Amino acid sequence: MILVYSPHPRGDSTSHVLPPYMSCVIRRNNVAVIKSNKDTRYGLDSIVTHDGVKLPCWALPNLSSFKQKFGLDAYDQLDVIGIDEAQFFEDLYDFCCEAADHDGKKVIVAGLDGDYLRRSFGSVLDIIPLADSVTKLTSRCEVCGKRACFTLRKTEEMQTEVIGGADVYMPVCRQHYVSGQVAIKTARLVLESQVQRGSCAEP
Repeated sequence: MILVYSPHPRGDSTSHVLPPYMSCVIRRNNVAVIKSNKDTRYGLDSIVTHDGVKLPCWALPNLSSFKQKFGLDAYDQLDVIGIDEAQFFEDLYDFCCEAADHDGKKVIVAGLDGDYLRRSFGSVLDIIPLADSVTKLTSRCEVCGKRACFTLRKTEEMQTEVIGGADVYMPVCRQHYVSGQVAIKTARLVLESQVQRGSCAEP
């Protein structure tokens, strides 16, 4: 099993899944790619890297339904299963165990290891002990150009799951993650105080 994960959505772990995936296609292996149906940015029938490469896929709410939807006979013929946006699948660990250990499939997983608050996101980190190969991607800080290991959310949403790209997230280094979080919190406090003053001023 191959695991490729990134600390930020723009790390584009999908691009790093393509080489082993395409090598399987060239060798005429039977392959299938799964993504969460929560991600509708490029349609439900494909995954797309940030440089525009598109792959057909199955968009599902969970992984446990894949075998039945794909068809048991067709599943038995599969050599490779790719999983994109793996952080959205609650049953990731159990599926990977079953597919890799018991069904003999080569599983290629791509996803995020943490959310914008640097907390574990989904079950991606839980499958590290299952993997034969693990790669953590980094990028370049958009502020200073140093190595970026964190994600700064640029919008006001506070829920964990906010799907987006450069319009919502930016890769940053430790220094600019911390300073960015302080700036965002300060801005929210200012806005909240303005709203409260406005409501108090109403007759």
